Amino acid sequence: MSHKRIPKRKAAFAAGSVVALGAAAILLPQANASQDGASDQAAAPKTLKASDASDLASQLEQLLGDAFAGSYYDADQKQLVVNVISGDNNNVIVQAKKAGAQVREVDNSLDDLAAGAQTLKTEATIPGTAWAVDPRTNKILVTADSTVTGGKWDQLESTVQSLGSGMATIKKSAGTFKTFLSGGDAIFAGGARCSAGFNVTAGDGTPAFLTAGHCGVAAEQWADAEGGQPIATVDQATFPGDGDFALVKYDDPATVAPSEVNVGDQTVQISQAADAEVGLQVFRMGSTTGLADGSVLGLDATVNYPEGTVTGLIQTDVCAEPGDSGGSLFTQDGLAIGLTSGGSGDCTVGGETFFQPVTTALQAVGATLGAGDAAGGGGEAGAGDEAGAGAGEEAGAGEEAGAGAGEEAGAGEEVGGQEVGGQEVGGQEVGGEEVGGQEVGGEDAGAGAEDNSGLNENH
Repeated sequence: MSHKRIPKRKAAFAAGSVVALGAAAILLPQANASQDGASDQAAAPKTLKASDASDLASQLEQLLGDAFAGSYYDADQKQLVVNVISGDNNNVIVQAKKAGAQVREVDNSLDDLAAGAQTLKTEATIPGTAWAVDPRTNKILVTADSTVTGGKWDQLESTVQSLGSGMATIKKSAGTFKTFLSGGDAIFAGGARCSAGFNVTAGDGTPAFLTAGHCGVAAEQWADAEGGQPIATVDQATFPGDGDFALVKYDDPATVAPSEVNVGDQTVQISQAADAEVGLQVFRMGSTTGLADGSVLGLDATVNYPEGTVTGLIQTDVCAEPGDSGGSLFTQDGLAIGLTSGGSGDCTVGGETFFQPVTTALQAVGATLGAGDAAGGGGEAGAGDEAGAGAGEEAGAGEEAGAGAGEEAGAGEEVGGQEVGGQEVGGQEVGGEEVGGQEVGGEDAGAGAEDNSGLNENH
């Protein structure tokens, strides 16, 4: 079994996160939702876990109909905030409050915001631009990267102004919007490298995994070690257009593909797929930068990449870099949220990052999350079985499948005769301090020295 050093990387966890990093634990689930006496005061907003807030938002969208104008999760107060267009019908406010939400009356309906987004699509589909609905401002957030200048900027700005002062805001990004496909590690095809997202079961019952669509259209067959034999073949891929996702089937139908994400020294069990909610704290695992976190900023985002326009994405402030494409976006309590698509910036300066929602990808490809326990749950996956990878390498991208991201990648071997590796991935720091044997927030977070913490080496 291969055994390689992995450099430490930072994962910037938001202040107040319930997190313990080290040999013993990487993500701790949030405490169960507490109603804080809300049962005695029906109109008081309930204290909710993020996953429960997302469920409540879906229910209220159905209950309130056209009066529902979006929602977001207030992570500080642990409350769901629901925007409503009440008009003369104050009953919608009463209904939302009785359900446990904090209610705001706003001016722009979802139909208004959708019409504004359609105008942007018609008049300002310019490479290097993106827009998404931000329920916290009840406006469309329009972002332009560093390539949008001169006449292109004027065109975008005038289109935004034409929507009216209360409909959209515009800001500049220092980086350039691009997909995060690169050459190096995790899953490989020729000179390309991506990250596996989540293991799934295809509609025909065979094991597979989800990754980014722009990875799926880049190559048909993927290996889990540089220079290794292909272990999986693209079955479906969408990019650009209505999403950025691909279904990749393992070539061996006996592959064990547990529903989990490898975060370095342990795995996080993935229980189900869930829709994103603005304000939700999320974690991203990728083969280049390892673990990073942030929050959801916008939904139903449209991104105009150089390769074409992609719609229906999640916008976040989680950093990512080339090679992280396809990697998993998930929550502390094991909900699968998204697949890394692209964005601007990096994990040094930050930037905007966009993700394909897992729920829509699963529906489109006809797959279900995980292996349905048919493989016995947490066993090593086919991406960790010997697969004739050559040069005596394990054919495992990290020795456990479903992790796909942040695993060993056989860095430094040749792919198609061209050296594309040389990078090591994995381990993280929190708040600028080492984890895995070092202190986090002044407390010992590890169970031993750096070399055996599990965050600096894969075994």
